Amino acid sequence: MHKVKALKFNPDKLNGISKKQITLHHDRHYASYVKGKNNIESALKKGKLEHIRELKKNESHNGSGMVLHETYFGHLGGKGGKPSGILMKKLKSDFDSYEKWKKEFLATASAGRGWALLCYDWSDNKLHNYAVDFHDEGAVWSAIPIMALDLWEHAYYIDYGPNKSKYIEAFFKNIDWPVVGKKLQECTSSVALKPRY
Repeated sequence: MHKVKALKFNPDKLNGISKKQITLHHDRHYASYVKGKNNIESALKKGKLEHIRELKKNESHNGSGMVLHETYFGHLGGKGGKPSGILMKKLKSDFDSYEKWKKEFLATASAGRGWALLCYDWSDNKLHNYAVDFHDEGAVWSAIPIMALDLWEHAYYIDYGPNKSKYIEAFFKNIDWPVVGKKLQECTSSVALKPRY
């Protein structure tokens, strides 16, 4: 049974994202994906397979929605700025510079309808920006998200209405870069989890 993970930051302290916006996003939208995943796993465990295609499509949607929201909320509450250490080194190595990475990430976000993701891809051991719609369309099997920007309207409409670009600016002011760096470090040190092609 999957459980809703509590926010690890004070929702009153975000810069440019209101408490109302973040708590509704967390308590309603994210929680609904956790509940959906649990319901599907329960149905499968009971052998309810008469609608297996629908169950499996919803399993992917809810499971991915749960993971991406946990990634998103997991690295909010920081002071923004720029990353440092292993993460900055890897961004420079894989994108030539932090500025080039950010330019591509922002372009991905402006074109995205669901999520803009910074992922570590085990197929080439590099960082990539991926655009994912509906949580699971556009996902890459060999990659794990280390930073997720939710682009669904429920993530910003209370604060910014249709002005998605202002929300993206606020998102960058609240990134906890050490958390993102730690996720990268976990990926690069998890030899047992690396695909064997």
